[in-house]
Amino acid sequence: MEKFDILKKIVRECSEKQGIAEYELYYSEDAGIRAETFRDEISAFSSSVGGNLLYRCIVDGKLGYASTQYLDEGEMEKLVARAVENASVIEKEEEAIIYGGAAPEAYHPVPKREFELPTAAVIRERAMANRNLLYASDEQIADGTASGAYAGMSRTFLFNSNGLDLKSFNGNAGEFFRVVLDNGEEKQTGGESLHNSFDQPDSDRQEKIDEAIAKARAKFGAGKVKTGQYNVVFQNDQMEAILSTFLSCFYAERTQKGLSLLKGKVGEKIAADCITITDDPFCEDNTVQIPFDGEGVPTACKNVVENGVLKTLLYNLMTAKKDGVETTGNASRGSASIGTRVFTFYINKGEMTREELLKKAGNGIFVTGMKGFHAGANAVTGDFSIESEGFLLENGEIGAPVKSFTVAGNFFDLLKQISDLDDELDFGGPGGTRICAPDALVPGMSVAGE
Repeated sequence: MEKFDILKKIVRECSEKQGIAEYELYYSEDAGIRAETFRDEISAFSSSVGGNLLYRCIVDGKLGYASTQYLDEGEMEKLVARAVENASVIEKEEEAIIYGGAAPEAYHPVPKREFELPTAAVIRERAMANRNLLYASDEQIADGTASGAYAGMSRTFLFNSNGLDLKSFNGNAGEFFRVVLDNGEEKQTGGESLHNSFDQPDSDRQEKIDEAIAKARAKFGAGKVKTGQYNVVFQNDQMEAILSTFLSCFYAERTQKGLSLLKGKVGEKIAADCITITDDPFCEDNTVQIPFDGEGVPTACKNVVENGVLKTLLYNLMTAKKDGVETTGNASRGSASIGTRVFTFYINKGEMTREELLKKAGNGIFVTGMKGFHAGANAVTGDFSIESEGFLLENGEIGAPVKSFTVAGNFFDLLKQISDLDDELDFGGPGGTRICAPDALVPGMSVAGE
C-alpha cells in the first residue's frame, strides 16, 4: 500500500520532531459484502469499507495513543500531537512496551492466496440462486427459510521505530442455508454452510441444502427426557460452542485479574489424557493465516493443553512481562488497547469414528443443539446450565429426537470427564478466528428433563 509508505515517513518525521524515540504505526482495513434472502427477495444487504490508523508512542515512560480514519498527510502531525497529549494524562503504572522486533526468519511464511472481492451484483446473484435451490428442494420448505452469500477481505500494516515493517492480507467468501420445514403440525429448522465456495459446483450446494433439510426433518416429533444421569455425546459444533464460551479462561490477563480458575495451574493436570488443545495461526484448513499478532510479534503454533496438562496460558507483551515469561504471540488489537486473541483454537481429534463413539456411549443422549450460553454460563467459575436438544442414544444408535432438556455442569470438570473423542474436525467457517472440536463423550452428566 503506497499510501501507508507515505504516511509512515511523515509519522517518522513528526515523531523525531517531538523527540519521541519509540513509536508505532498500525493500519487495518476491512471490506465486506453480504446479502440475505427472505421468501423471493433480498431481505438484507450490506457493503462496507473501513480503515483505522493507530499511533502509539512512549513519552516519559508512559504510553500515549491516538487514532484516525482520515488518511491525509496533513493529519499525521495532529495524530502524533494527540498521542503525546494523551500520554501526559495516562494514570496507568504499567510499563509501556513497543515491540523490539524479531529477525525476518522468525516470521512464518504464509502461502499467497489470490483473492479478489466479488462485486455486489455477484453476491446478490449468488444469494438468490441459493434461494431458488432451497425452495426447489423440498415441498415442506416454509417461510423463514433463508439463504445468503458473503465475502470479506482485510489488510494489516505495522511499522515501528524498532525496525518492524510488516504487512498481511487475507480474504474469504462463503454461503449459508437456513431451512424451515413445516409438516402441518410443527416447524423445525436446520442449517448448513459452504466456505470459500464461489467456484464450487451447484452439486456441492445441493448436498449442503439436503443436509440442512435432513437436520430439520429429524427433529419432528421431539419428546422429553427424564431427569437423571446420562452418557452425553456433544456433537462437534456444540463442543465448539462450549469451548468458545470458556475460551477466555486461557488468557493470562484473566488469570492476572482473578477471573480464571487456571491461575497458577501451568504444568498441572487440568483435563483428561485424551485432551490436547492447540492454537495454530497457520492451520492449513483456515484460509486466514496470520504471521504476526497485534503487537508485531511472530506467531507460532503451540499446544495450550497437551495430554491433559496445561502447558501455557496465552500472552501478549504486557501480560507476559507481569508473569516473567515470553509472550506467546497472541496479542489482539483494538482501537487503542492491546488484548488477547486466538487464531485456530481447537481440541485435537481422537481415533474413533462417530459411529464408534456413539456405540461406546451406549444408552444416553446425543446433544445437537444448545442455546442461551450468554445467560446460562459463568466464564469465571466455569459453571453452565444450558437448554438443549438432540436425540436419545439406544444401544449406541441414534434414536428419537428430544428437546427442552437442560445439560448442567462445569467446564473445568468437563475437561477432566471427557472419556473419548471422535476423529472428525470441521475447520469450516468464515475467515479469522476459528474455534473447533470433535464430538466428545462425557459419561454420567446431569440432565434435567421432565
